[in-house]
Amino acid sequence: MYCHLYEGNIEQAEVCQFLRHLLRHLRGHVIALLDNGPVHKGSPIQDLGDRFPRLHIEFFPPYAPELNPDEGVWNHVKREVSNGRPDDRDELMEELIREIQKLTGSQALLRGCIHQSDLPPFLP
Repeated sequence: MYCHLYEGNIEQAEVCQFLRHLLRHLRGHVIALLDNGPVHKGSPIQDLGDRFPRLHIEFFPPYAPELNPDEGVWNHVKREVSNGRPDDRDELMEELIREIQKLTGSQALLRGCIHQSDLPPFLP
């Protein structure tokens, strides 16, 4: 799982930056599943897909968060962080990063995020 946290709202430039990061770190074809938010659509993202034919951008159907395994990731992280009380934004970021690292280190938790979604089964 690749993740990048931003303190503010992200724009298309940050989405493109993240997708370029994935292309640098992953070999072969890369399939990015994105929700239909306006930040994920537009000419910068389309241009990136055109420049890198191994990048395949697919969109979840509109208003279908139940299909997105990412919802399980954030539900897990929010549940784990909700019992803490960070003193400032930096401490909150540290807690978020720590929980995301725990999640990425556990195949069972990651599979659980996929299985909890209403995606058709594709994992054993």
